[in-house]
Amino acid sequence: MAGGVAGGMIAEGTRQLKAGKRPRARDMLLTPGNARRVADQLATMRGAAMKVGQILSMDTGDFLPRELADILARLRSDARYMPPNQLNAVMTEAYGEEWEAMFYGFEHKPLAAASIGQVHRTVSPDGREIVLKVQYPGIANSIDADVDNIASLLNISGLLPAELEIQPLLEDAKAQLHDEADYHKEAEFLAAFGELLADDERFVVPEVIPDITRKTVLAMTYVEGEPIETIATLPQADRDAVMTALVELMFRELFELRMVQTDPNFANYQYNRRSGKIVLLDFGATRRFKAGFVNNYRSLAKAAIAGNEKRLLAAAEKVGYAVGDEDSEYREMILALFLVALEPLQHEGPYDFAASDMAARMSQLGEDVTRFKDFWKAPPTDAVYFHRKLGGMFMLASRLKARVDVQQLLRQFL
Repeated sequence: MAGGVAGGMIAEGTRQLKAGKRPRARDMLLTPGNARRVADQLATMRGAAMKVGQILSMDTGDFLPRELADILARLRSDARYMPPNQLNAVMTEAYGEEWEAMFYGFEHKPLAAASIGQVHRTVSPDGREIVLKVQYPGIANSIDADVDNIASLLNISGLLPAELEIQPLLEDAKAQLHDEADYHKEAEFLAAFGELLADDERFVVPEVIPDITRKTVLAMTYVEGEPIETIATLPQADRDAVMTALVELMFRELFELRMVQTDPNFANYQYNRRSGKIVLLDFGATRRFKAGFVNNYRSLAKAAIAGNEKRLLAAAEKVGYAVGDEDSEYREMILALFLVALEPLQHEGPYDFAASDMAARMSQLGEDVTRFKDFWKAPPTDAVYFHRKLGGMFMLASRLKARVDVQQLLRQFL
């Protein structure tokens, strides 16, 4: 990749010189061609590259060059299937040479691919329709080296602002990936959510099949559903009900369980039109939160609802954010960011996400924050992961043009 990017830079520099311009290194580096080279190469690395991409693009996207943000956005949705020989090797290691005889009608073409595995549909030995989530070979062993290599690449390339200290986020990405690579752990989370929602008619969760689950192959029942975005064609009341259920579940995860499925990728949510139920998928990115963080975040939410700016900033500082000195311009900027990000919590009655320009205002404030580079530091990792989920839910609500009384849902947990 480095060779390809260097070649692209030379070509672009030559083109600019011929046009009578004095080329800048940044302009030569961030060409559309080079952006494609980086994205294509990182996509083939799968796990670590995609995880770093997800973290940076969800949580520091407003501070990154547009070209890098586009690369990282592609990584959230662009995963490559493993070749047939790799698939066979993983399945053989998990079940033995005769693995295909265990299953009926194993579909070699995956239903979906994600950062560390891909999903295949088949029929279990006892005749149930199931899916097998099969992990890419070598992912678990290469996590630390891959994350370090990607960090080096981003730093050397100059694509990341020098002032942004991302090491804590990268260390947490390693820990999260190691957890996600253990499918026995994901099976525990899946079972826990299944138990939690067993009596909730709004949701359906796949059932783990422990007998045929391995560390690198997760077996679960097949649950039928359509992409969650397809409900955009349903009546307003139906869309509102779906988003209300998802936002309430998010608050329940944080404040009751202290265990949150932190990946808001839309592909993790589906909708079954026949039953009217929301299908929840992929619990690999589930994260446990410390009581201290949850209590501090509860204080932050209370202050936001009350409109008490002083208490809100104090709570944000307890959560771990750098809020700047008293009466400083930076402090005012951080307050403005929080007030916009938490606007749906402060709004009395249903918040109309379709009519909101919250995302545009957040983006503008993000650009303003770049003037205060001396204050930059990585946000606390727990806050990063929860805000990733919160932002994802608000993005989905906007996509579905839903109206949700977020404040009323939140009050029951405060």
